[in-house]
Amino acid sequence: MDDFWLNAIWSLTPTVLIGLIFWFVMRSLLRADRTERDTYAKIEAEERAKLAEQQHRAA
Repeated sequence: MDDFWLNAIWSLTPTVLIGLIFWFVMRSLLRADRTERDTYAKIEAEERAKLAEQQHRAA
């Protein structure tokens, strides 16, 4: 009976490890994407503010 549980653990270990690696990679990608979008939105808002200020001065 000990061989049964040992074989069960050894057969599930690769699947669990691959699942954890996949989860970690996807989590990293999603966090990087969210950070990039936030940074891009901040830069775009700053540029729009500069443009509005320049148009206000010109008027």
